[in-house]
Amino acid sequence: MQVTETLSEGLKREFKVVVEAAELNTRLDAKLDEIKGQVQLKGFRPGKVPKAHLKKTYGKSVMGDVIQETVGETSQKAIEEKNLKPALQPNIELEGDVEPVIEGTADLAYKLTFEIMPDFDLPDFSSLKLTRPVVEVSDEEIDEALGRMAAQQQSYEPKDDKAKADEGDRLTIDFLGKIDGVPFDGGAAEGASLVIGSGQFIPGFEEQLKGAKKGDEVLVKVTFPEEYGAENLAGKDAEFDVTVQEVAGPAETKIDDEFAKQMGLESLDALKEALKGRMGEDYARISRSRVKRSLLDELDGITDFELPPTMLEQELEQIIQQAQSEKAHSAEDYDPEHDHDHDHSDVEITDEERDEYKTIAGRRVRLGLLLSEVGSRNEITVTQEEVNRAIAEQARNYPGQEQQVFQFYTQNQQAQAQLRAPLFEDKVVDYILELAKVTDEKVTREALLEDPDAPAEDAVDAKDDKPKKKKAAAKKKTATKKKDAKKKDD
Repeated sequence: MQVTETLSEGLKREFKVVVEAAELNTRLDAKLDEIKGQVQLKGFRPGKVPKAHLKKTYGKSVMGDVIQETVGETSQKAIEEKNLKPALQPNIELEGDVEPVIEGTADLAYKLTFEIMPDFDLPDFSSLKLTRPVVEVSDEEIDEALGRMAAQQQSYEPKDDKAKADEGDRLTIDFLGKIDGVPFDGGAAEGASLVIGSGQFIPGFEEQLKGAKKGDEVLVKVTFPEEYGAENLAGKDAEFDVTVQEVAGPAETKIDDEFAKQMGLESLDALKEALKGRMGEDYARISRSRVKRSLLDELDGITDFELPPTMLEQELEQIIQQAQSEKAHSAEDYDPEHDHDHDHSDVEITDEERDEYKTIAGRRVRLGLLLSEVGSRNEITVTQEEVNRAIAEQARNYPGQEQQVFQFYTQNQQAQAQLRAPLFEDKVVDYILELAKVTDEKVTREALLEDPDAPAEDAVDAKDDKPKKKKAAAKKKTATKKKDAKKKDD
């Protein structure tokens, strides 16, 4: 095998590889020896077919396999001998007429083209200074959560027979709906529960039952919304004959040990502790996301190296496709029922947007290569056990279909790789955070939950009340980070 470098420009590399016909024929003979015992030809006993006859009968087809295997082996060997690390799958292009090569009379020549991974130094992570926002769960928050739980467990007590229904009361009713005096399908029920003010029924229905008492018969007149799900009812005027069977008012829900037992805990203190723990975990997850975002911003600002052009272009195209899809989905005439596998490539992307997306693509590729190198140099890996736990988490999102989810991932290595990638990234981020100087800063719950990408309101000058021209630049900066955060930040 002869390997000649024909291009070395930036990260681009190109080689011409030549494998002599003699080597191909040697490989062909070895291949024919392999199949000799498997071939059955008329007039010959199994395993006794002369090699010359085999070559005449199967030579060309077997040589095709030999060429394919040879190209795979020699291209890999050529790359390894040059001690190069391709960024993406190399491109291979055969040169010259392939027919003489198949006949075994000409050398095999092909062009090997690829881009290599950039060589760069890792930053000094110990010099990084980051702030991690943290929130302590307050007693007030726990009380608020208990109040919401109590509201969800709201019970009702029947009112006096002469009591009038009011906002928040639960009515038990029978009703029969009609359009133009004719009952319609789905418009009748007996013993239905309706809480006034809950918005359970179509607009205008509940309000007309305010003041009704047990035993009252009320004629409710409403108009179905134009966007109502049933086309035969949308926009139609309707009348409902309603009979009130019971009026019940909200009963006080005592938040005590008995309430906690209804929630599955042994005491109110245990319930409060469980709520505090769950809320603390939620805050910790958001806090980690924020410090991770800060870390990636810092790394993006202090690293700069050449990026593989094809890798950058592929990332850019992916971002553009996502943007086109989002634009199509937000269009007024978007029809989700006819969007399956639809190509949105005709959606316009402006030059300004393309430049912005290119910046995002560069950030993603650069940070991806940086984190990958950190993981490689420090032997950071994701175990199969960790992947299995991630699969289990995915399965929990599909109650009743857990077995199908497990089967999908166990039979699909690419799907497993999609789970493995964020796990690896998080482990690398944790490794870097251990080296960096991270200071905890206590903040309010509102500050922690605030969208970091929301554009700041226009600054107002105290003297003339005129907005300062900061918003446009802020919008562009935050938009770039926001789109990037969808993929990189969690």
